[in-house]
Amino acid sequence: MTIHHMHHVGLTVTDLDRSAEFYSTAFDYTEVMRQEMDAAYLGQIVGLPGARVKMAHLRLRDAPHVLELFEYVTPVVKKAPLQPNHAGNAHLCFIVDDIAADHARLVSQGVTFISPPVFIDAGRNAGGVSCYLRDPDGITLELFQSPERNDDQ
Repeated sequence: MTIHHMHHVGLTVTDLDRSAEFYSTAFDYTEVMRQEMDAAYLGQIVGLPGARVKMAHLRLRDAPHVLELFEYVTPVVKKAPLQPNHAGNAHLCFIVDDIAADHARLVSQGVTFISPPVFIDAGRNAGGVSCYLRDPDGITLELFQSPERNDDQ
């Protein structure tokens, strides 16, 4: 197998409009595509025959990857407990320059945080700062301010 690059990360959401607005407002994503689909191939791919979805693709400035949001119209979206210690739970991490300012801005917008910014005092990212937060569906997100290095992590 030859993998060229990652194209997108997909998130299932309960309200496409609300989630697209959240990611656009909180993280400066731009919507680049939106559609509603019930094509037979989609149901085959996701293992849910007859699936109908509303979907949007969002892009962060010039980043090559896409954030794909799916709202299942049929079958109806089921909420799941999303905790960091549950197998299969994932999170998106955003690299930021000023985590204190971003945390304050998002708190003022009513975003729910799991933790305030925490100084990392051990390991590979010692000297960095990180915090977890949740999107409107409880999906775990992370803000990470890297220690002064020339790499991404």
